[in-house]
Amino acid sequence: MTHDTAPAPTHEGAHPARAGDHHQPAAHTNDEQHEQHEQRRSWAVLAIALVAQVLVVLDISVVNTALPSIGADLHLAGSDLQWLVTAYLMMSGGGLLLGGRIADVLSRKVVFLLGTGVFTVASILSGFAGTAAQLTATRAGQGLAAALMTPAALSLITTTYTGAQRRTGLALWGAVGSLGVAAGVLLGGALTTWTSWQAIFWINGPIGAVALLIGLRAIPHTSPQSTSPTARISWRRFDLPGAAAAIGALSALVYGLGATERHGWGSVTVLSSLGLSAALFAAFAQVERRTATPLVPAHTWRIRTLVAGTAVMLGVTAILVGTVFLTSIYLQTVLGYSAMGAGMAFLPFALAITLGTGAARHLLGRATPRALATTGLVLAAAGAALLSTAGTGTAYTSGVLPGLVVIGLGVGAVFVPVSVTAMAGIPPLHAGMASGFLMTGHEVGAALGVAVLSAVATSAGTLTSAAGAAVGFSRGSLAAAGIALAVALVAFSRMPATRVTGPIGLMHH
Repeated sequence: MTHDTAPAPTHEGAHPARAGDHHQPAAHTNDEQHEQHEQRRSWAVLAIALVAQVLVVLDISVVNTALPSIGADLHLAGSDLQWLVTAYLMMSGGGLLLGGRIADVLSRKVVFLLGTGVFTVASILSGFAGTAAQLTATRAGQGLAAALMTPAALSLITTTYTGAQRRTGLALWGAVGSLGVAAGVLLGGALTTWTSWQAIFWINGPIGAVALLIGLRAIPHTSPQSTSPTARISWRRFDLPGAAAAIGALSALVYGLGATERHGWGSVTVLSSLGLSAALFAAFAQVERRTATPLVPAHTWRIRTLVAGTAVMLGVTAILVGTVFLTSIYLQTVLGYSAMGAGMAFLPFALAITLGTGAARHLLGRATPRALATTGLVLAAAGAALLSTAGTGTAYTSGVLPGLVVIGLGVGAVFVPVSVTAMAGIPPLHAGMASGFLMTGHEVGAALGVAVLSAVATSAGTLTSAAGAAVGFSRGSLAAAGIALAVALVAFSRMPATRVTGPIGLMHH
């Protein structure tokens, strides 16, 4: 597979062959007639892909409500709690580009099943971890497996379905991406209260096993490589140095941010970690320019819909996951909620996300992705500002619930247009790469959201005391509001100002 032969997308990422369709009403009519008569495919592949996405997304947040229990059992300090979240996110976020490349070169079915199998085993081992180091290591293993599962699953959707089915699949993928984070908090609280924190990992075992069995039969044996059976696969095609540099850069960045509470922003530890991260990011860019098979082909940066969608995906996920992390600690440390109580407190949040995604999917054919995403981010900023008013004597219903609901409506409205438009016009040959690129924004955003908001919050005091957690929650929420407004500007200036109509990938004024 050579990326150099792929045509450069035009009209904000649409495939060149159809870039001018929005100027030709007759062609648009033919496209709609074709969509009405296209062959509908079984939803089995979509169901399996969404199950994988649920597993991956749930494990971003499922540990949040269990953090106090895990911390007490494994004797973790307050500044170490975030590593149970970020160890997973660093590996998945840093490895997604490599996972996308592997899904493009090898059989997507094989890559998907391999990732699902490793994820299932790593989940079971996480439940048996007896020390903080063991749990961090198995969480990292989950993250690496997720880096294989996610791009393979998303590319299965984009290459299996067309037209209305493809739009539905991508919209559901976006909805799961946002709703799963909130649902994970509720599930984690319930399992921790009813059984133990180990159950939040063991539950992935039977789900993963069922997904493997069904996937073996439901996923077709097709891959981009099948069109060239004589092509020889070499390790050079996977750009392992680039992947190592990306993972190292992200790990150093998150470590530096996480070390601010213990060492301070101006310490040698923090500054050296941030400097190492910058050096590794520069090395990654250098490797990408020199290698014949970069993880991110040069023409990718010219696909406006993909680049803009990934940037917005990074920002909105940072807000979502970072807010969930801080709110879970606030509810349990300041308000004295149990793990189950904290999980239940996020139920209105999950419902608000559902309403937001449903409204966005309904409006997607009537409003532009730019308008939907910008409006959603402004709502998220308003919700975060509401959360910042909470203190030690604040009641949940008056000080936390309104902000959570507004944030939920906002982020739910953002994920759908981003997921649908980011993959517009991507040819099947590069679906894995594009999927990995988009979901890298999701996972890196989640890791940075927890790291950045945690660093801002802990600058006001420790998160293990009620007074410190209250002040930190307020300061972190203000930071989330600022991030939301900054990302809203990106969405307003870079996302497509065109309606999504006809087959997916066509934008019409």
